[in-house]
Amino acid sequence: MTELRLFLTAVGFYTRIPIPGWVGYGAEQLNASRKYFPLIGAIVGGMMLAVYFSSELIFPKTISILLSMIAGILTTGAFHEDGFADVCDGFGGGWTKEQILTIMKDSRVGTYGVVGLGLLLSLKFLILLEIAGVSPHLFWSGILSGQIVSRFIASTMIDTHAYVRDIDTSKVKPMASARLKRPTLFVGFFFCLVSLLTLPNYWLGLAAVLAFGSKVILAQYFNRWIGGYTGDCLGAIQQVSEVIFYLSLYAGWKCL
Repeated sequence: MTELRLFLTAVGFYTRIPIPGWVGYGAEQLNASRKYFPLIGAIVGGMMLAVYFSSELIFPKTISILLSMIAGILTTGAFHEDGFADVCDGFGGGWTKEQILTIMKDSRVGTYGVVGLGLLLSLKFLILLEIAGVSPHLFWSGILSGQIVSRFIASTMIDTHAYVRDIDTSKVKPMASARLKRPTLFVGFFFCLVSLLTLPNYWLGLAAVLAFGSKVILAQYFNRWIGGYTGDCLGAIQQVSEVIFYLSLYAGWKCL
């Protein structure tokens, strides 16, 4: 029951899926639930695939993929996309740490955010369309593993870098104020490994390494400008590593 409560806590925080009232809420509970963050990717990926394969019975691939992307965004409430847009606005319009953090905290979306998010979603749509065209197996396993791996990659930022905003006023305070122990981190890594085993060729799992490389680059960039990360930075890392994973997957398939 304890693990079920933690899993449902993760579902309630990272998605718009309703959870039972008996699950409750607490800072320690939310932090402990982070080990199931990658598993949330399986839920989101499952929703996307269900919509895609059902839509494909009637509509062409282009519309089916777009509908699947909409399903994924609705499932999470654009949680990570919002963070990516805020990062584009903050780092695009700010020249100091204080300016960047102030802009990212603003709920309004600026030009950098609109352009950045538009390009990101367009790139995601196009690469998924190409993957769907070369192999149905690569498509469903790629989406499933991409959603899981990208969330694990984003969660590692919490354990490797410092949180730079006022923790007491942050919605990610429980996660930012405590790091997971290595045995607990292994839970998320295990989910990643299982998802990668679904790929049609084991060598394609190297896409996860390249996706993690994007996190390393972004982490260095964030650390140089603001000295660490914010919740928006985590969303940006998830989105970017997801797209890099898809691009690497397609490139690897073409090279095999």
